[in-house]
Amino acid sequence: MSSVLAWASPRRSVLPGFGPAMGYTLFYLSLIVLIPLAALAVKTSTLSWAAFWETVTAPRVVASYQLTFGASLIAALINLVAGVIVAWVLVRYDFPGKRLIDALVDLPFALPTAVAGIALTALYAPNGWIGEPLAALGIKVAFTPLGVLVALIFIGLPFVVRTVQPVLEDLDRELEEAAASLGASRWQALVKVVLPLLLPAILTGFVLALSRAIGEYGSVIFIAGNMPFVSEITPLLIITKLEQYDYAGATAIASVMLIISFAMILTINLLQKWQQRRS
Repeated sequence: MSSVLAWASPRRSVLPGFGPAMGYTLFYLSLIVLIPLAALAVKTSTLSWAAFWETVTAPRVVASYQLTFGASLIAALINLVAGVIVAWVLVRYDFPGKRLIDALVDLPFALPTAVAGIALTALYAPNGWIGEPLAALGIKVAFTPLGVLVALIFIGLPFVVRTVQPVLEDLDRELEEAAASLGASRWQALVKVVLPLLLPAILTGFVLALSRAIGEYGSVIFIAGNMPFVSEITPLLIITKLEQYDYAGATAIASVMLIISFAMILTINLLQKWQQRRS
């Protein structure tokens, strides 16, 4: 009898409020992510395949792809190394001004991107505080692809630092001491003990920095110079298409950016999961 009653009674979820929470999650994701992506696909589909291919493979557009994805990848790789070093210094060392430097790491988060772009342009312009000495050495930063790289490094560094820092803080230093007691040098302990434990966080920070760099607009347009075939990024080209009321062309270019970005991030995530399984 009890088994019949148990079968007839409605099942209750172990998680309270799971049904409404799940429904709200799906509704929110649909509103914020799925519907805009669907609109992007629908607008792009108004182009014929020939028109779509002609739009996304135009020489000016291809040049912008090369700059956007190339500079984003290089900036993310630089931030990967620099971010780990900064996080290590902030966690493992005490020095005067540590709290100030720790707060400055978050500056790109709080600073409006347009303000960051103007500030970087003022600093790296040929008559700027940093740009003038570099210009004397024959290095021009502002209004060149190098300026784009500088801006992307600036806005991407906090993602790596803030992803690695808490993991490093929670890392048990007894593991390093155990490695040292077994005869490992500090370099061996770092490479074979610490870095494998930090690798998932490092890859996560790398993906976040890369994603932010690919879609960055405000901090780049001022320092880039926006010269076609030289320093014009793809987001600016999309904005230009929109200003010309070429909505289908803008969504076509945006679709290509979305596909390439998704493929890059998916590949990195798969590598991250593969590494976690190995460890």
